[in-house]
Amino acid sequence: MSAIDDLPPLREVIRQHALSARKSLGQNFLLDLNLTARIARAAAPLEDATIVEIGPGPGGLTRALLALGAARVIAIEHDERAIPALKDISARYPGRLEIVHGDAMTFDPRPLLGGAKAKIVANLPYNIATQLLIGWLTAEPWPPWYEMMVLMFQREVAERIVAREDEEAYGRLGVLANWRAETKILFDISPSAFVPPPKVTSSVVRLVPRAAPEPCDRRLLEQVAAAAFGQRRKMLRQSLKSLQADPARLAQAAGVDATRRAETIPVSGFVAMARELADIRSES
Repeated sequence: MSAIDDLPPLREVIRQHALSARKSLGQNFLLDLNLTARIARAAAPLEDATIVEIGPGPGGLTRALLALGAARVIAIEHDERAIPALKDISARYPGRLEIVHGDAMTFDPRPLLGGAKAKIVANLPYNIATQLLIGWLTAEPWPPWYEMMVLMFQREVAERIVAREDEEAYGRLGVLANWRAETKILFDISPSAFVPPPKVTSSVVRLVPRAAPEPCDRRLLEQVAAAAFGQRRKMLRQSLKSLQADPARLAQAAGVDATRRAETIPVSGFVAMARELADIRSES
């Protein structure tokens, strides 16, 4: 018996359904139900909440979410081998688990939500984690269809998500994430907690969408950040040339000198440069 419900231990579930983790799917199964419960609690309150979970695998996090009171879990699983294990969980929690056999990269859960907000909670497959996050952060219209994300990433990616200016991990992802959300690393999880154990430590990150991010054109913000960090060791006066706009004018809009480098510019500075770039292009 497991610590959270009367379903079989996860190792038994994996054996019963022959769920060997596949590297091609970025799978690393988290078998410690105490840890899955900790992740679930990070998305509290769960009562009355609809959860969208990506890549549930054998269902450790799914079980924790349901056992701790989530009203509804929509589990999107690409690996058909895991569907029978998830159906066992659905039978244990009737009417509360909706299983979607599909690709999270292309599946849109919004039609299943009926206009209600959801929370995204997932131990993301490492090979698509960043792509999924960028998709959620660039959702339109904003505020988005979710009210919170509690997601597991490789520690290196987690540091990039929460990084701010003058931190080594600061880059394009940090600009986008912190422009649109409040971000925080909650805790780390050792490789030994997974089967198979990954080569790196994992981190659980919480992102809460900002209701009103500083206004600017998102695409221009991404262009400015891409140009600046694409040549991050160069000064703005050089790295921003690819935007076909006067780098000095863009830097001035951000209130900084064009001799500064990208990693020293706060998110608000990138927003200011994106606004200025919009003005420049409207003039031409």
